[in-house]
Amino acid sequence: MTPPTTPPSNTRAIPCEKCPLRSSGHFRDFENDEELAFVSHFKRGELLAEARSTLFVEGTNSPHLYTVISGWGFRYKTLQDGRRQILNYVMPGDFVGLQASLMREMQHAVECLSDMRLCLFERSRLMELYSRNPSLGFDITWIAARDERILDEHLLSVGRRTAVERTAYLLAYIQARAKAVGLFEGDDVDITPLTQQHLADTLGLSLVHTNKTLRKLQDLKVIAWREAGVRVLDIDRLCDIAGWQGLPDEKRPFV
Repeated sequence: MTPPTTPPSNTRAIPCEKCPLRSSGHFRDFENDEELAFVSHFKRGELLAEARSTLFVEGTNSPHLYTVISGWGFRYKTLQDGRRQILNYVMPGDFVGLQASLMREMQHAVECLSDMRLCLFERSRLMELYSRNPSLGFDITWIAARDERILDEHLLSVGRRTAVERTAYLLAYIQARAKAVGLFEGDDVDITPLTQQHLADTLGLSLVHTNKTLRKLQDLKVIAWREAGVRVLDIDRLCDIAGWQGLPDEKRPFV
């Protein structure tokens, strides 16, 4: 049974002035005190969500938008027979739920891989952000454009890379993104709780094919598969195998 999310809270356990994303050094800070004050006013509370709970259900229209403060999850779509395609992974600093502001309902679902803490905003006030603080509106546009660029790379991977190449790309991408936002502590960490089923549903491969492909990469000593996760041993070699240049070295905005 999928655990439910904790009901949104109007309390502010984490004031915007003490937001861990600001102090982490991984993100571009607000340009001035006016932006910080506006975001503090824009925020309506926080949400604590348990691992395996669902933030958004495909086909529904949630009244909320979220910024991920800690933890991670994934976006996915399903076919009528239950087959699932994982589209991307959401990590600290990501702004989720924007799609329903434009499409009236979510065209994908979002599930938590780990326990997550999120800042909550009211979708109905989004135009207030664009009209009263255009620079923050541009930041949201920047985030949306970056997500589009990532999906371009994912589509290229699923459509043209071999099974080994696309698996190498996915693991290098997740490791690089996690490191860029400080998702895990230290350099040598296990990417958990990522299972082979998650990878198969992202890669568009069967579970058996995914297992064989991971064994090939493990034989090359570029990864080490754990019981419930994977450790990247040589990200540069993974990038070479995938033919991927890696993520740009830049600090990105958040809201």
